[in-house]
Amino acid sequence: MGQLFSDTSKNEDRGDLESSFTAYFRKTKKESKIIPQETIDSIELHLTKGNIQGANSIIRDALKNIDNIPINVAVTGEFGVGKSSLINALMGVGPEDEGAAEVGVVETTMRRTPYKHPKIQTLTLWDLPGLGTVNFPPKDYLEKVNFQEYDFFIIVSATRFKSLELDLAKAIRFMKKNYYYVRTKVDQDLENEKQCNPHTFDREKAMQKIRSICVNIFNQNNMDAPQIFLISNSNLSDYDFPVLMDTLVKDLPAQKRHNLRLFLANITEAAIDRKHKSMQQTVWMEACKAGLLATVPVVGILRDDVEELKVKLNHYRVEFGVDDESLEAIAKDSQVPVEELKKLIKSPYLLENEGETLGETFFKYLEKFASATGGPVATGLYFRKTYYLQYLFLDTVTEDAKVLLRQI
Repeated sequence: MGQLFSDTSKNEDRGDLESSFTAYFRKTKKESKIIPQETIDSIELHLTKGNIQGANSIIRDALKNIDNIPINVAVTGEFGVGKSSLINALMGVGPEDEGAAEVGVVETTMRRTPYKHPKIQTLTLWDLPGLGTVNFPPKDYLEKVNFQEYDFFIIVSATRFKSLELDLAKAIRFMKKNYYYVRTKVDQDLENEKQCNPHTFDREKAMQKIRSICVNIFNQNNMDAPQIFLISNSNLSDYDFPVLMDTLVKDLPAQKRHNLRLFLANITEAAIDRKHKSMQQTVWMEACKAGLLATVPVVGILRDDVEELKVKLNHYRVEFGVDDESLEAIAKDSQVPVEELKKLIKSPYLLENEGETLGETFFKYLEKFASATGGPVATGLYFRKTYYLQYLFLDTVTEDAKVLLRQI
């Protein structure tokens, strides 16, 4: 962290946020950016012209938009294919948790059912009744379930894709929406294959056989085969579930990627690292905003008190599933006392001793310039303070999430 802090702050001592901002987002891959390129260009233009208020306003609105923009995901398939289990897996909840989709409930109506993510209220998963429960064509079906509201569709099957599902895919594509085919219960298929051929069973070949069957069905119906995701709702870290998550995030507009990435469960360390990388961009923009605000004279360079820092740290803990409520749920599921889990992680105690924990040397350094009131020096100090503290929080909760994942 010390080296990172030192490297990051070279330009900000001169108040040169323009070149730093440009360089940072130039290094960020297009598919990873959480704000549109036109927004980045607009911020750079204001910085070039020295329009501090204009640049700050756009950054503030971009951060607000990221937090508030809604994401709606439609999940459809016949009864018994594992729709509810998939919805719960995407939300990171168990079948008995509050707000979870009911598993094993027979569909009898045309009504769609919304499920709000327990921690990200802007994200909704919609359980749509399967085509087998209604008596009208796919195009009419999509109109009945308000197809225009969804960012994309997930079509779920547990066996071979049927003609109704293929017709639905055609209708979704015709209406210029993305869809993804998910083949569930692949673990059961592999177990059956293993029992039938105990001596010659090869897992990879068996999975390729299932995938080929799905692709051939599309080819036989004169359709281009989409990417097929083979998953097990009871073993998320195996098979194609991590690939499915990455694909869903990648295909969304930039401003929606961040929340969807945070919403997905911490099923692998790679998934946690991708959350960390996405959050880095918000940390960078928060630091730029703080630096720009400090250009105008203000009172007190160390204005953040411990309570405000606690709010920010708790926000990061919630995002990474290491907050107190999440720890209680993990303790219940893993049958490990919550006190034992807390002993494994650092974030709950990060602010207990402000001087030592947050970096006594860092604060002493800032105190030398506590009288700075505006201008390049204040810009650099505020940038570094915000960046350092939030990056420290981010690094800590990221490592905590990995520790808990290994534990359970």
